[in-house]
Amino acid sequence: MIRTQYKGARDEVSALSAFVKLVRAAESVSARIHRHLVDAGLSVSQFGVLEAIYHLGPLSQSEIAKKVLKSTGNITLVIDNLEKRDLVKRERQEDRRYYAVSLTTKGRKLISGTFPRHAAKIMEAMGALSSAEQEALGNLCRKLGLRQQEKKSDTINQKNKGGIHE
Repeated sequence: MIRTQYKGARDEVSALSAFVKLVRAAESVSARIHRHLVDAGLSVSQFGVLEAIYHLGPLSQSEIAKKVLKSTGNITLVIDNLEKRDLVKRERQEDRRYYAVSLTTKGRKLISGTFPRHAAKIMEAMGALSSAEQEALGNLCRKLGLRQQEKKSDTINQKNKGGIHE
């Protein structure tokens, strides 16, 4: 049964209801999973940066921003704060425009000690679903995400076509 106060067309009500349930579930699960980060003195964004570098190795700030779905401006501030705590360091590369962000020894120790607990929290939260349900949820989320990328790509292509004169 669809539960919303909105009185629109059936497909609008259905989409709105599904969206509200998706957001509420995501925020509820995220809050439970990330609660332990307070013990490590980390924000969700800081943890995301450390985790990305931990698993992928040194990355540029723009690569990190894409991985953790944050703006480059926001990531600059997050990395500044991690650098002040001696958890990451920036190193200029051969291409002088490019800085690689990597973990310090202190940062590696913090994330390697924090990540197993984080993974356990995720397993616990996702344990509400069977393996098949987790796979189905993953496929549905991927479908939603790819749909947005396709629309964005279509918009860019339309703009580019409008600017080209034959």
